[in-house]
Amino acid sequence: AELKKASKRLSCHKRYKIQKKIREHHRKVRKEAKKHGRKKPKKDPGVPSAAPFKEELLREAEQRKQRLEELKQKQKLNRQKEHEKKRKLEAKKNAAKTKEKAEGKESSRKSKAKTNKLPAKNSKQWFCRELKKVLEASDVVLEVLDARDPMGCRCPQLEQAVTCSGGDKKLLLVLNKIDLVTKENLEKWLNYLNKEFPTVAFKSATLMKDKTMEQVTKRRVRVDLARTTQCFGSKCLLKLLQEYGKTQNRAIQVGVVGFPNVGKSSIINSLKGVRACNVGLTRGVTKSMQIVQIDKQTKLLDSPSIIADPSNSALALALRSIINTEEPGSADVLEGVHAILNHCNKKQVMMRYNIPDFEDTEEFLALLAQKRGMLKKGGVPDTENIAQLLLSDWTGAKVSYHSQPPEPQRPPPYLTEDKIAEMQQCFNLKNLEEENNRTVEALKYPSPANSIIFQSAGMANGTIEENKVIEEVSAWENLETSKEEEEEDEEEEDFTESDYDEDDVEEEMDESRAQVSRKAKLGKRETGPTGSEKETAENEHSNSPSLSLDRKAEEDDAYDFNTDYV
Repeated sequence: AELKKASKRLSCHKRYKIQKKIREHHRKVRKEAKKHGRKKPKKDPGVPSAAPFKEELLREAEQRKQRLEELKQKQKLNRQKEHEKKRKLEAKKNAAKTKEKAEGKESSRKSKAKTNKLPAKNSKQWFCRELKKVLEASDVVLEVLDARDPMGCRCPQLEQAVTCSGGDKKLLLVLNKIDLVTKENLEKWLNYLNKEFPTVAFKSATLMKDKTMEQVTKRRVRVDLARTTQCFGSKCLLKLLQEYGKTQNRAIQVGVVGFPNVGKSSIINSLKGVRACNVGLTRGVTKSMQIVQIDKQTKLLDSPSIIADPSNSALALALRSIINTEEPGSADVLEGVHAILNHCNKKQVMMRYNIPDFEDTEEFLALLAQKRGMLKKGGVPDTENIAQLLLSDWTGAKVSYHSQPPEPQRPPPYLTEDKIAEMQQCFNLKNLEEENNRTVEALKYPSPANSIIFQSAGMANGTIEENKVIEEVSAWENLETSKEEEEEDEEEEDFTESDYDEDDVEEEMDESRAQVSRKAKLGKRETGPTGSEKETAENEHSNSPSLSLDRKAEEDDAYDFNTDYV
């Protein structure tokens, strides 16, 4: 049954009241007008009927009106003609320019010019170019690893590029976020990684004071920042770099590289002692190379994140790629949460979030959204936003999970015994081991019961060469590029004709613009991300233990400081 429209009837009391208010308002307006001396404009009384020659006067008035209207029409036509002339002149100039371009440039030169164009800033190609700059300028490269999944943070392409560079470049591993794993697990990883590269255990400081911040002497509320600002492993790392600089007898440059959200900029801030680089939970905060002077002999080079190759598993893409988490409900975010949950222990996830048994990822997200009060209109669980929140927690430093080192196996082909010895040369490994032991003893770690067992997907492939980047162009970027390309192509087609009609310039240009907009819309539809590779990668890990995630939504800090430091 159709709903009836609401009645517009009013009670007499209400209707009379409205009429009364209107009368009062009009009275007030008239009163104000009298005060300011504003009176109604007097109407033209016209020619009185008793006036002599009345008909002649009326005829003259009508003729005057007609003359004024004719003048206005003439002026309007003249303006239109001038505009048309200007448009035709501009069209002629554009036609001449495009003809010259079409004659002077061949198709091969045009394709070369397109390939030689500089990549757009903040694109994946730009990140690769900046990363390459850092690698070329560095004497020592620090590959930053997340202690929760060190193997997943290692990039074989990067390690091969550094070890096989032919120069005296050294590669060090920095195991960051060590306060988020158990002590036994950390010791296992240090023993495993030290067999290949010198490894430093590190815990970054957070809530650093900005170097540009002025000192304020006002009285403030006392806040215990000892736990948040305290850093572990910085002395060990600085000592290692300074000793290497002394052996080289020159100032050295140290490049800090790694996948997104492993803590590259936080390490630089910890070594500098102030907030020299921007840090944040969002991925891709660092857009270009940044130089930070530590002392006279050491410079640190901050770099953009390594671009994860699309051929990686769904888990690696979820944790290591630059996913746009600002778009809730996107396929990448939901697939990422599904991949993470499938590589964790289901019981631990249920205990962690205090959630009953669930069958799939959607049910888990619905239960968690209800628990945290993230509901849409009508009490529907907001699974899209809760998935976004969980993914940012896992890539940040809120979730405590740990993975086990793999069984002893052959090192990759680029890492021969000679290369391992070359990388360890010039470093005092005994001192490094002692300093790491001190760092390990100084921290208090989460209990094994609170840390989720995580199954790593192994090394993550990264793209370092700019030419190999598969750029996932956003909608507005695709629209702009397609417009530019299609405009050039359409102009060439239009102006290579021998019989060019000057009067039809506007029509042709309008048609070309319409075609460009249509093709841009088609391009926008065609550039959607394909999920076939991600689905096949997920199927490979389908036999792994199911499901897990992390902590309270009310925690807003980038780091979890639920541990006490000694």
